[in-house]
Amino acid sequence: LQLVESGGGSVQPGGSLRLTCAASGDGLIYYGIGWFRQAPGKEREGVSCINYSSDKANYTDSVKGRFTISRDNAKNTIFLQMSGLKPEDTAVYYCAATALRSLCIMRPTPVYTVWGQGIPVTVSS
Repeated sequence: LQLVESGGGSVQPGGSLRLTCAASGDGLIYYGIGWFRQAPGKEREGVSCINYSSDKANYTDSVKGRFTISRDNAKNTIFLQMSGLKPEDTAVYYCAATALRSLCIMRPTPVYTVWGQGIPVTVSS
């Protein structure tokens, strides 16, 4: 399995972006997915997660009500819709996959065995 993120960039506060995580090499249905981010000088943190069937999803408190995670297993794609962006959302965003597909795991632990290369998101006026 390989993961590639896209959709990042620069946006003003209050703006929106949709991140896409495209999977190849294996069926995405076999994996749970997490979105993580890492700001300069900070540890990587969990942003959101979703299990393989989309009946479990979770968000870190700071993005609840602003971000929405979804997946299209038929298209091997995961989305993170980000709205109401704030400067503190500025970070490199990563998607990652775990074979523990029935779970939704928010922490960037070693259960996530496949990672994308990351994509920067900058929120600034």
